[in-house]
Amino acid sequence: MNLPFKIALRYLLAKKSTQVIQLITGISILGLTVGTAALVLVLSVFNGFEDLIMGMYVKFNPDIKITPVSGKFFNADASLVYKISKIPGVEAISGTLEEIAFFTYKDKQDFGMVKGVDTLFSAVSNIDSCIKEGVYLPNRSLSFNALIGLGIRNKLGIDLEDPFASLTVYMPKNKENTPFENPFRSRNLQPVGTFMIQQEYDNQYIITTLNVARELMGNANLLSAWEIKVSRNYPVKKVVSEIQSIVKDRFFVKDYYAQEEGFIKLMRLEKWLSFAIVGFMLLLVAFNLIGALWMIVLDKKRDVSILKSIGSTDVDIRNLFLYEGLFLTGIGLISGVFLALLIFFLQKTFHIVAIPGSFVVDSYPISLRWEDFITVAITVLFIGLLASIPAALRAMRISTHEKIV
Repeated sequence: MNLPFKIALRYLLAKKSTQVIQLITGISILGLTVGTAALVLVLSVFNGFEDLIMGMYVKFNPDIKITPVSGKFFNADASLVYKISKIPGVEAISGTLEEIAFFTYKDKQDFGMVKGVDTLFSAVSNIDSCIKEGVYLPNRSLSFNALIGLGIRNKLGIDLEDPFASLTVYMPKNKENTPFENPFRSRNLQPVGTFMIQQEYDNQYIITTLNVARELMGNANLLSAWEIKVSRNYPVKKVVSEIQSIVKDRFFVKDYYAQEEGFIKLMRLEKWLSFAIVGFMLLLVAFNLIGALWMIVLDKKRDVSILKSIGSTDVDIRNLFLYEGLFLTGIGLISGVFLALLIFFLQKTFHIVAIPGSFVVDSYPISLRWEDFITVAITVLFIGLLASIPAALRAMRISTHEKIV
């Protein structure tokens, strides 16, 4: 342990010569404590919202989704499915078909997405857990039933208890029509249940059988995606890599994060912008630390003069007060982390900060990640180091003959 480090530690533990220095030092540590806790909690709240919303997406999105590189649709290939099914970790494969459609129910109308699914769709998604009322699609490939998103159900006023009212789905024909030919294919579907996942899906999607969707599209072999369930605890990225090696450049192969890449990028951008704003606030708070260290330098002018007279260099004096600033910053950092952990525990246990209005949860979600602690620690220590530089440079200019007041 070098001499500047030992002396800085002694200054930290020793009683200050005046109460004013003691007070300013305490205020600077308190500011760093609150700022550190704010940085941890800002990241934790955004982590909580990301986990919450991604948890909603996972209920509808598969572990892996295969979509064509060119166009929206492709013809089903049994040999390709067989090769993919033999990849270790692949538990189930479901073919799906999505397209925009027009809906009518009694006297109401709306646009949305029709998603045709086969009998394995419930195995690759968690759609069963999202049923709010009614039932999931009966396990019959030719059933003319529909599972309705809650948002569409409310907009169309669909009554599941009315067996005589059907939902009519219209889809345009992909060919030129004669003036007297109907330009739409249509199918009457019986609503059997509603699902609630996330507003984006609830307001758009109607799920029916794959055969019905193909009938509306006018093609009995059409698909828009293969959706895959990966075995629990098996590395998804490894399966993605193996599938990509089979399908080459004909298909995109996306895990559940890549499927919502735009949303995740937006959430993380907001997260780090908020972190930067709180970081700048902490930088302003660090002016208290500058003041505290400056007063310590003035208080220790005699000590610095004596140290220089017995052989300490300017670099030693500079390092002494840099260490002092980092010690004070470290106290604020550790205190702030403990304060953040306390607030985290209270929020998780007692939900002390509620979300007003109607939301899927009653209180702010919060989630701690170890890498955030490293980011916060580096940020706070860097700010503390910057705040220590002015006082350290002032201490270097103290001469052995400087008058002590």
